Amino acid sequence: MQRRQRTDKERRNRRAAATTRTDFVERVYAVVRQIPPGRVTTYGRIARAIGAARSARMVGWALHRCPPDVSDVAHRVVNRNGELTGGWAWGHPAIMRALLEDEGVTFVDEYQVDLARHLWDPMEAVDAPDTLDAPDP
Repeated sequence: MQRRQRTDKERRNRRAAATTRTDFVERVYAVVRQIPPGRVTTYGRIARAIGAARSARMVGWALHRCPPDVSDVAHRVVNRNGELTGGWAWGHPAIMRALLEDEGVTFVDEYQVDLARHLWDPMEAVDAPDTLDAPDP
């Protein structure tokens, strides 16, 4: 069975939908902007903080196309084991590591942050934005 080809209009609409900021994406950015220098958090902790506990991968997707004010701090987001899985966004994980080291973050392995020392939990943030309490999208 052959697949139906999309029209130009369908392709444009699909691209526009993929780049439109949603409430979910804005809530992700609100949390990421709060991560203090020298601290890291995980995709899953961000997802839980915005009320979408099972959406850690979507948090990663949202960070893939973030604006400059978020990309300046996005290196502070690691996977649940503290590994620099987002390092490809900077060309190589070594660049992400250098950015974190400049902020005083220490590592237990070449590309694994010492979470025991540097983990920041957005759920415990004092100045958490109102968007953290928003319902799951």
